[in-house]
Amino acid sequence: MKKRKDLATLGDVTQAELQAWFDLAIKLKAETKAGKPHHLLAGKNLAMIFQKSSTRTRVSFEIAMRQLGGSGLYLSGSELQLGRGETIADTAKVLSRYVDGIMARVYAHSDILALAEHASVPVINGLSDFSHPCQAVADYLTILEHKKHLKGLALAYVGDGNNVAHSLLYGGAKLGVSVSIVCPKGYEPDERVVKEATADGKKTGSRIVVSNDVSAVKGADVIYTDVWASMGQEKEHEERVRIFKPYQVNAQLMAMTGKPDTLFMHCLPAHRGEEVTDEVVDSRQSVVFDEAENRLHAQKAILVSLMA
Repeated sequence: MKKRKDLATLGDVTQAELQAWFDLAIKLKAETKAGKPHHLLAGKNLAMIFQKSSTRTRVSFEIAMRQLGGSGLYLSGSELQLGRGETIADTAKVLSRYVDGIMARVYAHSDILALAEHASVPVINGLSDFSHPCQAVADYLTILEHKKHLKGLALAYVGDGNNVAHSLLYGGAKLGVSVSIVCPKGYEPDERVVKEATADGKKTGSRIVVSNDVSAVKGADVIYTDVWASMGQEKEHEERVRIFKPYQVNAQLMAMTGKPDTLFMHCLPAHRGEEVTDEVVDSRQSVVFDEAENRLHAQKAILVSLMA
């Protein structure tokens, strides 16, 4: 298999690569729990660019590099001024002389693509307005752990057709997981993503559905949601709460799946009382903290595959 240089979106990743990441993540997770060190990136350094603040992304990448024997360097947007002072191309070229990899959490996906184009070291998308690939790898790893398989399962994402929805579509289609995006009219995912996921799904048996009707969650093995107003959409918050209210994941919606063992997932942070109720987040069906932990293990697998 040709070695991958960057991770911008799961649309570019193969099923074999995803499976290899799952296998390695499971192995590294077990070794970590057993207290066995795995310094697979000894002496390696990762530049971590943050235009957006973060809890899970920063901590998981920084600890991942430390557990792998390397180090992560935090660079805030205000310190770096990506694309506003020095050009993105020049920043990518300079950082490539200092570090062995770049992870960036940005607003515009075009910044990720520009970094990847001009860097000579691997670039990992830690989040952009279009894609959140590391999150989806952790999500499908979590489902695999709980359900013991992926192919043939059904996932219903309820909420805004955003970057997380895009990554779940790309990943599910490649893994044989049917994905339904259930959202208000006007908040559907990018048509290109739906088209590409549908094409991939025809090869794996994954069915891709976009619906404005919450009844589309029927039969789902997983219910997934995200905040209704992402970072940068604060001015839309009040209007979005009004529009998305019928799509709140509560006990009634969970029951609509018809399956008592349906998992509940959320990439966090959750706005409890908005997109999801306390009752669901704190229920036995919720695996949100397993999911959060798996960001660490999934990202270790991705880092090793790109930087070792």
